[in-house]
Amino acid sequence: MVDTLILLLFLISGAATGWLGVDLLPEGLLAQVTNPEGLRSVLAGFGGFFGLLAGFFFQQLRRRLMAQVRSMPTDLLISRAVGLILGLLVANLLLAPILLLPLPWEVVLVKPLAAVLSNVFFGVLGYNLAEVHGRTLLRLFNPSSTEALLVADGVLLPASAKILDTSVIIDGRIRGLLESGLLEGQVIVAQAVIDELQALADSSNAEKRGKGRRGLKLLTELRETYGRRLVVNSTRYEGNGADDKLLRLTADTGGTLLTADYNLAQVAQVQELKVLNLSELVIALRPEVQPGDGLQLKIVREGKEADQGVGYLEDGTMVVVEDARNRIGDRLAVTVTGALQTPTGRMVFARCDRPADRPAGKQGGKPVSARGQEPAGPG
Repeated sequence: MVDTLILLLFLISGAATGWLGVDLLPEGLLAQVTNPEGLRSVLAGFGGFFGLLAGFFFQQLRRRLMAQVRSMPTDLLISRAVGLILGLLVANLLLAPILLLPLPWEVVLVKPLAAVLSNVFFGVLGYNLAEVHGRTLLRLFNPSSTEALLVADGVLLPASAKILDTSVIIDGRIRGLLESGLLEGQVIVAQAVIDELQALADSSNAEKRGKGRRGLKLLTELRETYGRRLVVNSTRYEGNGADDKLLRLTADTGGTLLTADYNLAQVAQVQELKVLNLSELVIALRPEVQPGDGLQLKIVREGKEADQGVGYLEDGTMVVVEDARNRIGDRLAVTVTGALQTPTGRMVFARCDRPADRPAGKQGGKPVSARGQEPAGPG
């Protein structure tokens, strides 16, 4: 919509310039024209064409400028803006005497041409000077901040804002990440996420209602703990669902999307957005388990295959143990035989160190004792 409006404004401006520019032509030249209205139409057409070309150029310039602004540190953005304003101020102060000079009609176009050229020259000059020396100005205003000095010198990159997905808030582990200091920068909660949590809290389903209330309670506690660091973005984006709105907010702010949704993380990567998948972070922080490592593991349920039992490590990793189907509830000494890494998690395979050590039961269809031997028959 904005791009269409820009092209329309440049088209109208160019056509109006060509239409009204006929009056600026010398009277001798106008006297030779037999069809002034036709000349106006031709100039208006040429003006509209060149205005449309200027509109396309301005669109590309605007997109590049917006991309730079989103990735530019705040201090550098402010210093460049101040430099541009000072450059334009100097240009207009120097132009004031020239604009007051009486000039003949033949050279009247010198004034607007001089105004445009001087504003462009001094504006670019002030912008470039601020880019080079703006960091020195930052040191003068804040000499005691080591972080500010590192950011100003380009050694340290500024922390990007973290945009929370609904899944991360409901998960609850975001509190631990913030308390550990692992996450830096502002924490942004989109209005679409709050609306989704409210819809869950008002749901008739008890499980969804519990998730929604838990998420809203967590946001309230985070606001009380971190204050202004937690920011609620009230912009209401158009889109199909909260995921589309989160992606647009991430693109507009240049922040990092924090989510536990694997599919949303993949879509963000396709769109070349910064994304931190909480599930991948948890997997990366898990201790490595190598084949041959010994574990003490409690078997909690049966596996899918025959004679398999399933246990879990302290970090939640599932371990499939061979020959442990009949040992549910027991803590066994097992040896790791392999591991399988998937995009959604990790699975470890192991075997019992003493597979024959089973409780009293049946083996091979005959009753056995705890030692695995056949009881003596009568007589």
